[in-house]
Amino acid sequence: MTDTRETVGVSARDDAQTSREPDPRKVRSRARLLDAATDLLATGGADAVTIDAVTTRAGVGRATLYRHFANGTELVAAAFARLIPPAPPVPENADLREQLVELLIGQARIVEEVPIPLAAMCWLGMGPELVHASRPADPEALERPELQSLREQLVERYRSSFDRVLGTESAHEDLGEFDYDLALIQLVGPVVFNRLVTLPPIGRGACEQIVDDFLAARRAARGQ
Repeated sequence: MTDTRETVGVSARDDAQTSREPDPRKVRSRARLLDAATDLLATGGADAVTIDAVTTRAGVGRATLYRHFANGTELVAAAFARLIPPAPPVPENADLREQLVELLIGQARIVEEVPIPLAAMCWLGMGPELVHASRPADPEALERPELQSLREQLVERYRSSFDRVLGTESAHEDLGEFDYDLALIQLVGPVVFNRLVTLPPIGRGACEQIVDDFLAARRAARGQ
């Protein structure tokens, strides 16, 4: 004879598992909204991402949009986050110099070939109200990725690769103690400046020179 308590327990577990699965209709409507917002952002900039424009292009009602995004700022932030390309990979089995050179080459390629990250960085400088989406008191809402500031997402994505190289014990033994933020500015700053003033793209030779100058300065300071 079947144990009724066992049957009820299995049913409860099945119901709990089902309740945790996302509603496919919500997944589709969110995807359509993000697709529309991303297309508008890529072609017309942040000003083009309005509630009316997004809902019209997505074929979704305003009420549905507000079930996914609290306001237009949150929607734009989510679209920007979608357009941020992945960080360049850290080369394995390479010394410190080669790792930094390859990372810098990858960063230069991103800046040159994909203008959106640069546009996002410029946009971030326009003020905190544009950087941060609303942060409601509900802890569960804070877990939504679009509620994280774009600045935080950029930092996490692009610094993570450099963290894996410059944050190692061997790097500190080689270079000594140094200002980490300043080190990133010294390495990546020339790449961003080159793009801002529309000079020819930076190649491997320039990246090697930037890294060599950085390493030479750090080692000289350590020796002193």
